[in-house]
Amino acid sequence: MTDLLASILAPRGAAPSARVLVAGRALRAFVDGYVAVLLPAYLLALGLDAWAVGVLATATLLGSALATLAVGAWGHRFAQRALLAGAAVLMIATGLAFASLSQFWPLLLVAFVGTLNPSSGDVSVFLPLEHAQLANAASGDARTALFARYSLLASLAASFGALAAAAPAWIAQAAGIGLLDSMRLMFVAYAAVGLALLWLYRRLPEPHADSGAAKSPLGASRGIVVKLALLFSVDAFAGGLIVNSLLSLWLMQRFDLSLAGAGAFFFWAGLLTAASQLAAPWVARRIGLLNTMVFTHLPANLCLIAAALAPSLPLALALLFIRSALSQMDVPTRTAYVMSVVTPPERAAAASVTAVPRSLASALSPSIGGALFAAGWFSAPLVACGLLKIAYDLTLWAACRGQRLDPE
Repeated sequence: MTDLLASILAPRGAAPSARVLVAGRALRAFVDGYVAVLLPAYLLALGLDAWAVGVLATATLLGSALATLAVGAWGHRFAQRALLAGAAVLMIATGLAFASLSQFWPLLLVAFVGTLNPSSGDVSVFLPLEHAQLANAASGDARTALFARYSLLASLAASFGALAAAAPAWIAQAAGIGLLDSMRLMFVAYAAVGLALLWLYRRLPEPHADSGAAKSPLGASRGIVVKLALLFSVDAFAGGLIVNSLLSLWLMQRFDLSLAGAGAFFFWAGLLTAASQLAAPWVARRIGLLNTMVFTHLPANLCLIAAALAPSLPLALALLFIRSALSQMDVPTRTAYVMSVVTPPERAAAASVTAVPRSLASALSPSIGGALFAAGWFSAPLVACGLLKIAYDLTLWAACRGQRLDPE
């Protein structure tokens, strides 16, 4: 049984620490999955409006970007296990604070300094720390497979997390409490997962034995990393216009979809995303990392634009499902690509430098998307997101198709 679990968490050839990191990512993805769906309903239940939902989403992403920037600038001076443990403690505090607060400004402050994630991907301070260790836990095709496993299990966990967004209604009925109180319990569960992560990260190697620890900032690879960071920021800004919390809000307000219905949609969409990430290493071996990133992304963005203009809920959901089956195939390949264009000592810094502009860019756009929804322009964020992402795909392919990769 232990061997089976180990093979699920990491491919053959990966270091034992990879299993700990993949398991931790899956736990975080589960709670992120239901928080992204539940957050707009929770904030509306507190008496806030659509604009406030967008502003809080912006605050979470902006705070995560600044924390990630700090890790990139000074994180190489500290043991990565200690930094991951600190992030887990912050996650505990975030869940407990959201479970107990009701006013906009205190919630905004917690959103900014905490670990809440309203998007479909990982934009937290955990990201560069985990990526740096994973990059050193395997090499060559095994590295791409490891990042695919990391993304795959996260997508599966997030899918079941989205399905769990319907739990508050069941808890309220079973326990005889109000719906708002049952929603608060979901944030207590979020804090409990942070506690589990704190225990899990204690199983990582001691700092002196951790060969994956970053020991230097960017040097020889600075040029390509900065270019990728700027391009990735365009993609992230576009994605921020329609993060999962806002997409959930769009489905509820445009088509009057229930909270349980939205959770079911994100569950099935997450399963399609997971399947695509499982296929990503196979596709990358045949057409290359860059081509996989670009040519699976383009049709996904066309589907998003079409969904924005769809006249009925079934058609919109069908197009969004097709998008889900394609849009995240670039996640493991993008990470493997970044790790393949830098030297091993630069990997943690490269992960941070490429993540920070993404987080900053994605932090700006949710408030814009929320404002457009509040103004009644329901299709505008989806169309703008699709067009910007198409521009990113074409520019990325033109700028990087001649780049040499790690011979591993």
